[in-house]
Parts: sequence; C-alpha cells; structure tokens
Amino acid sequence: MDARDLLRGSLLQLAKMNRVRDVVEKAPVSRSVVRRFVAGATVADAVRATGQLATVGRASTIDYLGEDTTHLDQARHTRDTYLTLLRDLSARGLTHGAKAEVSVKLTALGLHLPDGPAVALEHAREIAQAALNAGTTMTVDMEDHTTTDSTLAIVGELRQDFPSVGAVLQAYLRRTEGDCRDLAHAGSRIRLCKGAYQEPESVAFQDGAEVDKSYVRCLKILMAGEGYPMVASHDPRIVEIAAALAGRAGREPKTFEYQMLYGVRPDEQQRIADRGDQMRVYIPFGEEWYGYLMRRMAERPANVGFFLRGLATKG
Repeated sequence: MDARDLLRGSLLQLAKMNRVRDVVEKAPVSRSVVRRFVAGATVADAVRATGQLATVGRASTIDYLGEDTTHLDQARHTRDTYLTLLRDLSARGLTHGAKAEVSVKLTALGLHLPDGPAVALEHAREIAQAALNAGTTMTVDMEDHTTTDSTLAIVGELRQDFPSVGAVLQAYLRRTEGDCRDLAHAGSRIRLCKGAYQEPESVAFQDGAEVDKSYVRCLKILMAGEGYPMVASHDPRIVEIAAALAGRAGREPKTFEYQMLYGVRPDEQQRIADRGDQMRVYIPFGEEWYGYLMRRMAERPANVGFFLRGLATKG
C-alpha cells in the first residue's frame, strides 16, 4: 500500500470521527472552501447550479446530502426535499430529456430503520414517480458494502415500474465484475465509480492500482453490453480508456455518458461536453456536507491541498 492509499484510509477514518467533524464544521473558512464542491444548503442553490451547468451543455444529477438516517421524520424530510427539488427543476424547464436527474441514498430514505427496506422502497417509489412526472429519472447511489444486496434488490423492485432507474456499482468491491455482467442488459443504466467508503480487504481491493484494473475490467463489460454505462471518474486514463472502449463497441455518444463531481476538473468537464459527448455533473447540496467532503478528499488527494491552502490563507 503506497502513501496515497494510506492517506485515503486516514481521511475515511476522519469521516467517522464526530470530534473532528465538529472542529471542521465550525472553522470559519470551512464553508467558503466547501462551496467549491457543494452547491449550497437549499433547493434553490441546487436549482441555480443546475441551471448554470445547463447553459454550457452539461447535464446534472443532484444529491441531497445525508445518510444513515435514524428517525422516520428525517427520512420523510429527505423524500419531501427531493419532491420539492423535482418540482422546482421542472418549473425551470431543467428536467426535459433527463438533463437534470436526482441521485438518492437509501439509508437517507430509511433503509436502517425498523422495516427499513420497505420504508426506503416506498420513499424511493415516490421520488421515482415525481421524477417520471417531471420528465426525468432517478439513480440510486451505492453506499458501504453491507447495503449492496439490499440496494440492488430495491433497484430491481423499482425498475418493475420505473425501468429507467439507475444503479451504481463500485469497482473496488471484489464482487462488482459479476454484478456488471448481471446488469449490463438492455435499458439498464449503470454508473460505475471506484468507490468511496472504507471497506475490509475481504470484500474490497485495497491497492489503488488494483482498483483501477478492476474499473477497466468492469467498464469493458458495460461498454460491450446492451445497457447504458455512466463512466464516473476524474482519472484522465480512465476517461481515455472509456472513449476507446466505446469506439470499439461502436457506441454513439447518446448511448453512454461521463460523470464528474461538482467542482472537480470543471475545465475537463467542459472539454468533454464541447466535443459532443454527454457530460453529467454530480451536484450535492444540503447541510450534511462533512462526510461527503472527506470522501472526496480520499478519492482525490489533490483536493486535500486545496482545502488546506484555504485554511492557511483564510483562517
């Protein structure tokens, strides 16, 4: 394991430490630095960021931050926030042709509550219906490995009524090649990412190079399949490989897309959009930004330097 992998592990540990979280959240500079990666706290902030990206040809998928909900009222609040978001996006004409969609985490919708799978499924159904009514769709985010089976099961249930619902697979999990084979069928929208949670070696590759190799193996399966691959990576090598695999498979630009995070490599995002490929930006919003920020640091250590420079110059 190299220094980068050690740094990633340390950051993922920090994501779980409430005392560190309190210090970071209360630092005067934190919110100004976080604005690079998080659109804001409110639905209006998310809609504004979505509209700005739409004017330059970039699509969006929007995540209301929060996970591991412990109370039913919190899960209902998350559902209601998504319903409001979809209504406001539609009113602005931003959902036509799924140019703006939403991403949801099932633990934020109640997966860990008593009778959690049923609660999360019902809330997800309501959001999926609202998305359909608005002319767009929904993608179900993947979380840590303990939720993978339940998440894929709920995605399967949702797709019976909402076939366009997307799923996320994480290349660092050892099982993901098999999941790609199972899900690379016609109409299946699959976002492939590297993975952003701290996982044991028994279920996940620990070395960054091994994760990259797994990502490429999985991407080959998805590009050769009949589904709709969503290439979620900022790695220039992965982006180049994705283009080559799409060409080899004879894919037109409308049959797959690239995805990158809000605030990360925006110039590259625009370059991809300007060349005629589909580029979708993952836009997070809300107050629960700490865990999201730590995982983004772990995924891309260059972001650590940006954050620390902000603390040094503005604190």
